[in-house]
This record gives sequence, structure tokens and C-alpha cells, in this order.
Amino acid sequence: MHPVTPSHYLALSVALLLIGTAGVLVRRNLVIVLMSLELILNAVNINLVTFSQYYQHTHGQIFAIFVITVAVAEAALGLGILIALFRNKPTVQADEIDLLKW
Repeated sequence: MHPVTPSHYLALSVALLLIGTAGVLVRRNLVIVLMSLELILNAVNINLVTFSQYYQHTHGQIFAIFVITVAVAEAALGLGILIALFRNKPTVQADEIDLLKW
């Protein structure tokens, strides 16, 4: 059995980053876009914790906690805005929401 090395974690992080980026660029459903942003932030957290463990410093882990806090606030704020938009126009498709246009 082979040990799990930092390159395995970095490969997982790259996979999450690619899936998240594809979700943000391709999908039109705002809920999917928010979930894809969370995947991107989780990829960043994996990188931070991996390099923190590799270099034996806790700075990366502390910064990852701050990123998680920001991600929770972003999710709460994004869902709140999404619910407010859904009440005015019953759709969650990004193409069809033109509420802020003149």
C-alpha cells in the first residue's frame, strides 16, 4: 500500500478547481453556480492545508478557517439574494434575471 503524498492532495484540489470552474462558466442555474463557487473555495482550502502540513506551519490551516468563514457568509448572502430575486421573478436561471436593468 502506498502512502498518500501531497501530490495526491494537489491532484484532488486541481480536480475540484476544474469542476467548480466548469460549473461557474457553463451552468445557468444560480444554485449550481453557488455550489461551484463553494467547490473552488474547497480546492483552495485543500491547497492551504496541504502546504501547511508539508512545511509544518499552522498559518495555512488558520487561513483555511478564515476562508471557510467567508464561504459560509458568501453562501448565506448568496442564498438570501437568490430568494429575494425568486420572489420577484419565479426563476433561478441567470439568463432570465434582468431585474437590475433599466
